[in-house]
Amino acid sequence: MAEHCIFCKIINKKLPAKLVHEDEQVIVFMDINPQAPTHLLIVPKIHINSMNELVPDHAQVLGHAVFVAKDIAKEWGIADGGWRLVANCGDDAGQSVYHVHFHMLGGKQMSGQMA
Repeated sequence: MAEHCIFCKIINKKLPAKLVHEDEQVIVFMDINPQAPTHLLIVPKIHINSMNELVPDHAQVLGHAVFVAKDIAKEWGIADGGWRLVANCGDDAGQSVYHVHFHMLGGKQMSGQMA
């Protein structure tokens, strides 16, 4: 656990969050500032500061996170309409929490532009 990481504190139940899913590898909770009707954060339980720090050993947990997103999309009824999975890396991309995570967005028509 990174001492000052808000996501590590959520993972370790030191801060509250509206949990959607939790298993041995990831935790999923609702974003506190949603940008779509469905806006969830999918967070690996291991602390990795950014995508720039990924190593081959991280492939399994990140792949698992994508499969969890797929399953949640089906459960939440957004799989057929479409959904977006976004990972920001670095300040210029808008990464505000330095713990690798995915934003899962759905439940509305998205613009074709990412920015």
